Amino acid sequence: MEQTIKFPVVNLSKLNGEERDQTMALINDACENWGFFEIVNHGLPHDLMDNVEKMTKEHYKKSMEQKFNDMLRSKGLEKLETEVEDVDWESTFYLRHLPQSNLYDIPDMSDEYRTAMKDFGKRLENLAEDLLDLLCENLGLENGYLKKVFHGTKGPTFGTKVSNYPPCPGPEMIKGLRAHTDAGGIILLFQDDKVSGLQLLKDGDWIDVPPLNHSIVINLGDQLEVITNGKYKSVMHRVVTQKEGNRMSIASFYNPGSDAEISPASSLASKETEYPSFVFDDYMKLYAGVKFQPKEPRFEAMKNATAVTELNPAASVETF
Repeated sequence: MEQTIKFPVVNLSKLNGEERDQTMALINDACENWGFFEIVNHGLPHDLMDNVEKMTKEHYKKSMEQKFNDMLRSKGLEKLETEVEDVDWESTFYLRHLPQSNLYDIPDMSDEYRTAMKDFGKRLENLAEDLLDLLCENLGLENGYLKKVFHGTKGPTFGTKVSNYPPCPGPEMIKGLRAHTDAGGIILLFQDDKVSGLQLLKDGDWIDVPPLNHSIVINLGDQLEVITNGKYKSVMHRVVTQKEGNRMSIASFYNPGSDAEISPASSLASKETEYPSFVFDDYMKLYAGVKFQPKEPRFEAMKNATAVTELNPAASVETF
């Protein structure tokens, strides 16, 4: 389908001027109707972003590319003669920032790369918390409400999935990342500005998330849908492969702490819509086995504790 819908792009600098009300309304509409939006003038230094992108691509070539090619051979995926539905065409590693960093445990990272990712991660953590406060304002919740819920007793969890999506000889045969919603809170994505691939599902159609230089893509996870009692939505999204170009993706997940108690905010609760209440870690145990399935059965299962305790996860999911 030819894309004619305009993807929401928010200029955060306008929050400080006469267009604040319109900008807040744009954010609110994006959260209600898209589950995604893209931000520019977000305060992250462009030279830091350029440096992170450069070193991420260098790290892939030096330390990850051969492992990816070995994986393709081991799974017989070099030629892609039939459609593959149980493997993703991606090369990834994970960085944890909170509650305890693993940055210095990751092999083959240069000191310069570690320093840049530490700085980048801290700035994204601050940006995530600022965005949560903007959502509180739009939702009529007290300032800091979402951060407080996410905190639990141990503080939030925050981590980064660093991915590369190499060129694929048969894009119609395999996805870079299969369709799913994100389990957690708010996600901040620094993506390649030249190679596209990220798509979201809107009104039954797959819509491209446009690559914009120095932008950050924001999307909402399942926990925000529950806390807002469905006013804001987590949305199915996927990565399609490309025949040319290696797409970089650095997705940072600001999630509730493992013992955080998640439930609809009392001011947003209603009898017409009933979302479950649960502990975040219990939700992640459920999500691990059904990540690539619709979210609604997960919400329903969380209303029944035995459905979670009897689950035998079929996959592991990084929860940071």
